[in-house]
Amino acid sequence: MANALKLPPAVKRPLDRYFRLSENKTGVARELLAGTTTFLAMAYILAVNPGILSFGIADALGAGNAPDPGAIFTATALAAALGCLVMGLWARYPIALAPGMGLNAFFAFSVVVGMGIPWQTALTGTLASGVIFFVLAVTGIRETIINAIPTQMKLATGAGIGLFIAFIGLQGGGLVASHPDTLVTLGDFTAAPALLTLFGLAATAVFLVLGWKGGVLYGMLATLVLGVVTGHIPLEIADSSSPNLDAFGAAFTGIDDAFTTQMIIVVLTMLFVDFFDTAGTLFAVAGQAGMLKDGKLPRAGRALAADSVATMGGAVLGTSTTTSYIESSAGVSVGGRTGLTSVTTALWFLVSLVAFPLFTLVANYGEVTAPALIVVGVLMARQLGGIEWGRLEYALPAFITIAAMPLTYSIANGIALGLLFFPITMIARGRWREVHPIGYGLMVIFIGYFFLLVE
Repeated sequence: MANALKLPPAVKRPLDRYFRLSENKTGVARELLAGTTTFLAMAYILAVNPGILSFGIADALGAGNAPDPGAIFTATALAAALGCLVMGLWARYPIALAPGMGLNAFFAFSVVVGMGIPWQTALTGTLASGVIFFVLAVTGIRETIINAIPTQMKLATGAGIGLFIAFIGLQGGGLVASHPDTLVTLGDFTAAPALLTLFGLAATAVFLVLGWKGGVLYGMLATLVLGVVTGHIPLEIADSSSPNLDAFGAAFTGIDDAFTTQMIIVVLTMLFVDFFDTAGTLFAVAGQAGMLKDGKLPRAGRALAADSVATMGGAVLGTSTTTSYIESSAGVSVGGRTGLTSVTTALWFLVSLVAFPLFTLVANYGEVTAPALIVVGVLMARQLGGIEWGRLEYALPAFITIAAMPLTYSIANGIALGLLFFPITMIARGRWREVHPIGYGLMVIFIGYFFLLVE
């Protein structure tokens, strides 16, 4: 491809100067290939996000209490395009953004379904978290916040969210079912949904093991094809929805209901997960690309600010938190080194708007998206390996965080319990001076949350 793309000098030189292509030892063709690779690796979100935010809420509360799938699809594509453009053109990093896995599940199942908060008000909370994130990103406060939360708890949060997402996938695919005596039990493996989920999981695993960058997307498409061929999934597109902007501005309609103590916890949870997930992703991808200087990320404040702008823009468009994607490493692995990679990914998300019928067909069947959720959960659970399990002052709060998320069906509960117990175990170990004052403040807040606010 590097030799196939010949741009006129009038186009190539400005791109080279703006993105510093030569300085980063890359070229236009390589950056376009990298951006395309990144898009293929994360395009599954175009189906999974409507599946969670629209169909997932509708299944639990009824379609009247859920956003329109066409609106969520449109918001997902536009939020991803916006985030990629801001990151590429302003921060100039080869890092793509889209509505984040984990936070979309928190939005739908913990906030809207679990707490009974209208989705419009939940969008207001997302917008508020983005505004706070932006303030933290452009000030020196960001270093204080990053240092206040111990690495072990950051790892536990990521792993716990992975288990929570995987649990949602296991449920949606029919592999796990409810039981009156044991709460959960094995699903009916002879039923079509479970069989399709097992096939999709196996296919996705094979694609990923073989190193296919778009393995998650290809696994969903393979499952869809099998479902259509076997007659389980009718090959018809519902005409009740189409790409639209019905969710645009909904975040402003829920402002009157947003000033509650419950919503403060929601906003803090969104902020916590987005802030540390973004920081971790930025450093991981930049490290893979060789962009770190003395262990530090150049223009870190600008990169974090770009992520927060994407969150605010995504909330206004009508979707849950937009964040940096670890799948950006797929583009970096094929040579992406500059913001032109992210700009290319943004263009692909805009082009994908015409593919709404395909993605909404995928989103409407949990057995098609379930393998993606399970596999993403596996990838996030890799953070378990970084936890120091031999030190109980770390292991106990980390385990509580991880276990509480899927078992209480709430990311917020897991974070709150973990940060409540961490100061206690550190005090017991005689290491109370190593706990940041913010850590003690959060412990007091979460004690009040559990004993005074949670009904």
